[in-house]
Amino acid sequence: MALYLRILYIITGLTGVHSITTVSKVSVKTGKSISIPCLYGSQYKNHVKYLCEGPKWRFCRDVVKTNKADPSGKYSISDDKRQFIFTVTINNLTNKNTDYWCVVEINNGPDYGGHFQLSVTRGIPRLYVDHQRITGYIGENITIRCHHSNSGEMKWCRLGRNCVTGSSGSIDGAAVTAHMRDPNVFTVTMSGLKSEDSGWYLCAEGDIQIPVYLTVTEKPITTTAHTFTGDGTITTLKNEQQRASFDLKILIIPLSVLIFIVIVVLFIWLILRHKQRKADSSVTAMARVEVAYAEVRPKKKHLGKVDQEVIYANVGNIRRKQAEMSLPESDGEIMYSSVVTIKKQEG
Repeated sequence: MALYLRILYIITGLTGVHSITTVSKVSVKTGKSISIPCLYGSQYKNHVKYLCEGPKWRFCRDVVKTNKADPSGKYSISDDKRQFIFTVTINNLTNKNTDYWCVVEINNGPDYGGHFQLSVTRGIPRLYVDHQRITGYIGENITIRCHHSNSGEMKWCRLGRNCVTGSSGSIDGAAVTAHMRDPNVFTVTMSGLKSEDSGWYLCAEGDIQIPVYLTVTEKPITTTAHTFTGDGTITTLKNEQQRASFDLKILIIPLSVLIFIVIVVLFIWLILRHKQRKADSSVTAMARVEVAYAEVRPKKKHLGKVDQEVIYANVGNIRRKQAEMSLPESDGEIMYSSVVTIKKQEG
């Protein structure tokens, strides 16, 4: 049985069932980073993938796996199981980083991989793009500029799909036009983009390729504001915002108004409370007074034969008690007097 499996693996390897599609050679600059896509068979989407460093398959060294990160941070890997492509990124490139293998781990059998080579140079790479990751919008066009130093035939391909070599063609329904009007620049334009056009593409010249990842998404909301300046000119400002940011601004405005109303109400309440306390203090400060009443009544008094007037006086002392809250003039003694004149009548 073991011999049968070994023969089966050899046959499937020769027929290309286990082949991985990737770039063959990439020219990069020292100290930069590069991302390399590796296309695998759909039946292996749940298998472990890894990057192996070294020119020989049997002696290469595993540097990063989808189930084991690289602690140094030089290598990283991600797996897009929807498109069956795993991507490896190599950072801080040196002239020692030359040969690698994209590998799929096979359970109970030999792993299989695809080889690619890096040409690391201190000067200008033989073939490069302005940005390795670009974004396009649904229904619109996008242009890619491939800078090259040789005069060989240029191609624009999708990884694992067809290529456009002439001035026009199509890839998966997307119209492609290309020209070389600028010196050493191969310009590619893709029109009528769809979300399905997202993926890895290759700009190729001979045996050198540079991978480019295209993301196709909906176009963000664009708002235009016109500002009138003092000299009569009009300045137009365009602000692109996502729906989430726009909704956040709508929420902030009423929230700010609500906070302002709460602050005003609180301020008015504090003023009224202060006035009420002041009034209560005035009432409490009033002293309760103890009053002594004096009553004076006229009386007749017979005095011999003396005809005179008699004056009676009754004096009462009234003391005001000091209030609970001291008043400057409240602690004193007041005297009231009543005087009545009685005229004696003759007998």
